[in-house]
Amino acid sequence: MSSRMFQNVILQMKEATDRRIGVIDGDGNVVSCTEAGVTGENWAQCISALHNADEVFVHSSGMTLRSLGTDSSHIDFAVFVDGEDLQARTLSTMAAVALNSARTYYEEKHDKGTFVKNIIMDNVLPGDIYIRAKELHFPSEVQRAVFLVRQIGRADVAAVDVLQALFPDRQQDFVLSINETDIAVVKQINGETDAQELMRIAQQIEDAMRSELFTKTTIGIGTVSGHLRELADSYKEAQVAIEVGKVFDTEKNIINYENLGIGRLIYQLPTTLCEIFLSEVFKKNSIDTLDQETLFTINKFFENNLNVSETSRKLFVHRNTLVYRLEKIRKLTGLDLREFDHAIIFKVALMVKKYLNSRENRML
Repeated sequence: MSSRMFQNVILQMKEATDRRIGVIDGDGNVVSCTEAGVTGENWAQCISALHNADEVFVHSSGMTLRSLGTDSSHIDFAVFVDGEDLQARTLSTMAAVALNSARTYYEEKHDKGTFVKNIIMDNVLPGDIYIRAKELHFPSEVQRAVFLVRQIGRADVAAVDVLQALFPDRQQDFVLSINETDIAVVKQINGETDAQELMRIAQQIEDAMRSELFTKTTIGIGTVSGHLRELADSYKEAQVAIEVGKVFDTEKNIINYENLGIGRLIYQLPTTLCEIFLSEVFKKNSIDTLDQETLFTINKFFENNLNVSETSRKLFVHRNTLVYRLEKIRKLTGLDLREFDHAIIFKVALMVKKYLNSRENRML
């Protein structure tokens, strides 16, 4: 904590009163005072009096003292005012409010975690990022990965502590509480870290949350950022990964933005455009005319790379039975899934329909 910051506040209060006002640290050293000659003296008896007191205000050596902060078991700093009367109490209260506010601002300004959180939340202008990083001696051009951890169902307040224990290096890795359910983990990585390693780290996070808190999570991974100013984009990508994953990869708990493929493009389309696309693709009949068995056959056909023999084997049906089903689909929709171009159109249409259904469910 900077004694200069305390001194600035104390000197401003000097103009409002003729009483001596100052601040002592946890060891009893006077770090700031309206009377310059007192700074540097040790008043250990004042700290002892504060530790032994049961009240907010403490009288010692003809002064009124009040601890800064709310933790009475540990005293970092305390304000003192000459006198033991009501005015001394009032002045010490006013000084404590002003000093605590200045202290909070100072700590936030000089805290790297707060700085990183402000970056990903777009609370720092791009032009100010480099300046603030330089002030904090914080490396700008370092590769970092952003993991967005979303708790599903019951959210546990201890989640931040669990993840901080998993990533204990507070100078390189940052665990940031975003809201009741979301926690962002910004981890510094090296140039050799690949997508597989990122998945391994995400799996560690999921395992820790499940084993220690019995909490189910969904984790989104943004693209690796090479500069601090890219962290906000990486965080947004992690958000998109979770949202798109809820639509197209419902069975997955960890989704990498880079693996979203066409799903992230569909997710950004307006619903009216999606509806027009479906009506143009299925001119003969609506996609809703396809029953669950037919849709299951189609999905298996796609999973087996349009291979009729392999798909029939996986479905435990005769090859001719599958050919009959595919022909039935062609008559209903006008699309022959055995043709690559038609298969692509149908696959995209299924994803668009899934996206529209998710939007409808969200609005209910």
